[in-house]
Amino acid sequence: MASPTALDNLVRIGQLKAEPRNDAEVQRMLAMAQTRLSDARLAHVSQEGRFTSAYNAAHAAALAALRWHGYRSENRFTVFQCLAHTVSWPPARWRVLDAAHQKRNLAEYEGYLEVEEPTIAEMVALAAQLIAEVRTLTAGSGGH
Repeated sequence: MASPTALDNLVRIGQLKAEPRNDAEVQRMLAMAQTRLSDARLAHVSQEGRFTSAYNAAHAAALAALRWHGYRSENRFTVFQCLAHTVSWPPARWRVLDAAHQKRNLAEYEGYLEVEEPTIAEMVALAAQLIAEVRTLTAGSGGH
């Protein structure tokens, strides 16, 4: 499913690091993603808290997919961008996560986060879908 050429090109330009897959690490990331997704679904948590939990769930799942393919990135945007190659997500889908990343950065670095329920619902749905797709990916055998 992965496009090794595209991912290898990102290694060549320093956006990714090639690193042997660690199945235990991938499973831990997926478990973390599921926990954060569960947190995002808690009605008594603030909108900001649910958004952040959904965002973190999506990031953990996206990183698990990247790690399963034998790569790592320290850049969150790159992790989301690589979904096109790790789980064949179209740009329209992973760009929603990029928009969430920009909102998250505003919150983290400028103390500003304004989110509405439809945005949270979309993030929860995308995170759940991504977790399911990465679980399917990792359930199969084989390498890169």
